[in-house]
Amino acid sequence: MPFLRLATLSLLVLYPVAWFAPLMRAGLLPIFGLSEISVITGLQSLWDSDIALALIVTAFALFAPYLKTVGLLLVQFHLLDRRTLPALDILGKLAMADVFLIALYITLAKGIGYATIEVAWGLYLFTACILASIVLSILTKRCPESAVGQ
Repeated sequence: MPFLRLATLSLLVLYPVAWFAPLMRAGLLPIFGLSEISVITGLQSLWDSDIALALIVTAFALFAPYLKTVGLLLVQFHLLDRRTLPALDILGKLAMADVFLIALYITLAKGIGYATIEVAWGLYLFTACILASIVLSILTKRCPESAVGQ
């Protein structure tokens, strides 16, 4: 199915866009203005304050989804054995954990009252990329081996 390959290839372009896109706008009070936070700017802040956490978030937000997508493409082009699909699913779940953590932080910060947080379009794009990757993985598994390579 050429659709699977094209959709998976598009994720290789969309992930970097999602990493630099604003996930949220945050500020102390609305009158002071809001700063845009992306995956990359968040990682830059983490590297300055907590290297261990920065390594974990980098693995979840950048490496896990991208490696899963590359692996999925290799399976679709018959360059990687289909038996690797369960391992690729684990990478997808790790990436989804990152989206969950971002949503949790937003919920917690909104409950504080002194901070203003607005969700931005990058969070939706990043979430859509992760979910699309999961769906493409399921479709790749269900396709007969000969149909994926066509």
